[in-house]
Amino acid sequence: MRGANERQTERARRLRQSDNDAEAILWSELRDRRLNGFKFVRQFPVGRYFADFACGDERLIVEVHGSQHAISGRDSLRDKYMVTNGWNVVRFWNTHVFCNRASVLETIIAILEKRLAAEVRTADLTFIAAGGRHG
Repeated sequence: MRGANERQTERARRLRQSDNDAEAILWSELRDRRLNGFKFVRQFPVGRYFADFACGDERLIVEVHGSQHAISGRDSLRDKYMVTNGWNVVRFWNTHVFCNRASVLETIIAILEKRLAAEVRTADLTFIAAGGRHG
């Protein structure tokens, strides 16, 4: 490993072991380059935060959240940090992953292929592009 931070590595391992059902379902679609050949990793450290999933080649972070995040202001701080550090961030609700998996995957592909490049904030989806990203 390239000078791995042992504390971060251990925390990432613990987070991977405690994946919720929606994260497990999405990981089954993202792992092993199953989504159009794009490489994703789980619980990727970005500063003091850990992204649920990250595609390093395209600088995309995918987050999956339950209702506890509906009233949390922490996500906006995380998003700002990640975007400031050059990462695009997309967030889906757990229920969207359960009920509309194909739509979730198509949205991720659209972002990776740069067909979706503008910010989106709806009840079902949040996508924030890092500065300088043009579609």
